[in-house]
Amino acid sequence: MELNSVDELISDIRQGRMVVVIDDDADSNNEGVVMVAAEHCEAQHVTFMARQARGLICLTLTEERCQQLDLPPMVKDAQGEKANFTLSIEAATGIDTGISAVDRARTVQVAVAPHARPADIVQPGHIFPLTARPGGVLTRAGHTEAGCDYARLAGLLPTAVIADILTPAGEVADGQALREFAARHGLKIGSIADLIHFRMVNERTIRRIREGTIDTQYGEFRLTAYRDQTADEVHLALSRGEIQAGEPTLVRVHVQSVMRDLVTSTLSDRPTWSLGKCLQAVADSDRGVIVLLAQAEGPEKLLASIDMALGEPSAGPGMPPGTYTTVGLGSQILQDLGVGKIRLMGAPIKYNAISGFDLEVLEFVDPGQ
Repeated sequence: MELNSVDELISDIRQGRMVVVIDDDADSNNEGVVMVAAEHCEAQHVTFMARQARGLICLTLTEERCQQLDLPPMVKDAQGEKANFTLSIEAATGIDTGISAVDRARTVQVAVAPHARPADIVQPGHIFPLTARPGGVLTRAGHTEAGCDYARLAGLLPTAVIADILTPAGEVADGQALREFAARHGLKIGSIADLIHFRMVNERTIRRIREGTIDTQYGEFRLTAYRDQTADEVHLALSRGEIQAGEPTLVRVHVQSVMRDLVTSTLSDRPTWSLGKCLQAVADSDRGVIVLLAQAEGPEKLLASIDMALGEPSAGPGMPPGTYTTVGLGSQILQDLGVGKIRLMGAPIKYNAISGFDLEVLEFVDPGQ
């Protein structure tokens, strides 16, 4: 089944219909949600999500709306893919137990009302808000950001109600199952990757501000500096060789770590992509790019790195802290530099919807090899 266009999804969302949003057009390692614009959300939508989608029903909100409602994060200094949950909420008035479809729809409408105040909601509750990153899918290619972006593009408030789609067995539905779900219920289906393509035609959240050649311990590199227009931070890219979209390029998107980059701590059970090793690897290759993202390493991240170096138990395997929220920024920079096919110095994990930036990971490379 063909995916529907972004314009088709926007039209349905504008008219108050539900749609299915998936990561990209692959049939494997692909997750999806059913969504409806929050200001159109009614009890029937909540019932459908609970009975048919079966996943957790969440409300996507912008940072500004979370500040307006005085909604703090569910966990202070949380890391990883699910760090954007706020405290759960309930409408302060006009509901019974809060769990019914009518009550949850009421909570959504109260939270997204134009002049909503903190006193209009209470915590905890049966609706789970998620905070979208500024810049939307161009910063973080996630369903939270897609929900806000699609609603905004439909001319509505930038907020949506979403629910993960599960199979009847309770497992996360994959690509083909998501397409069948959409067909069975007569819903339009589109991808975050296509939404990124749609926005990239006229939008960027980064711009070049400096460029030139510099000398380093590892030789001469081309330096390009970018300003992030959503967070007003400056990111750097160091490149060598002739970058061509059709030719594989060695790439590292790097967030500084005190223990890894300054202390030079290593882990015996996993590869360590220190900045020095990555610079040397790019210096030895025909073409390569290292993107240095300006994200401060807070106390909790530093302590997590110290625990790992000391061999203390960690939160478990998966995406390294901070990775999920840097994909969009790094991808914009790589696309601007002309990168297409990537040999990635990084963990072999899924990177959401980078095809929307015309990027493709061919392989994962250990910089020590």
